[in-house]
Amino acid sequence: MNPFRWSFRAQFLAGFLGCVALLGYAIKTQLYDGLEPCPLCIFQRLAYASLALVFLVGGLHAPRSPGGRGLYGVLVAIAALVGIGIAGRHVWLQSLPPELAPSCGPPLSFLHETLGTFETVRKVLTGSGNCGDIDWTLLGLSMPAWSLIGLVLLGAWGLQAAFRRRKGRSRL
Repeated sequence: MNPFRWSFRAQFLAGFLGCVALLGYAIKTQLYDGLEPCPLCIFQRLAYASLALVFLVGGLHAPRSPGGRGLYGVLVAIAALVGIGIAGRHVWLQSLPPELAPSCGPPLSFLHETLGTFETVRKVLTGSGNCGDIDWTLLGLSMPAWSLIGLVLLGAWGLQAAFRRRKGRSRL
């Protein structure tokens, strides 16, 4: 069965399941494998959660009009692009030599309590040294690199689902 022939609803619900699976794996590596997420990892998780929410709402709503599907496509693009930006920065930090990587600073919870939300976001996105550490790899790629790939693929999946021309009515 060709997944590009699936209905909008089926494609969006599959995108939701993909996001949930990736988030579940990230949480599993934290709780059972002892990999502590850095602030950029947390923000990538938030991007995946936002993308999952758009996929879920879009899949449950399953608008029939091209404009309604297009709106969900735009929301998918926004969530995916934010995540791609964060994951891309994370991959870039990991590519720096250790002596050039910025220092990590205090934990995210402390930053939020002392600086407030907007200043915490700014602080996290301007660098954290332990974000440059590579504690996990698969096929030679770090977790942020795989996160970047996942966000690109899920974003493309959602855009394809939202903007492809449909012939006739689909069953799902």
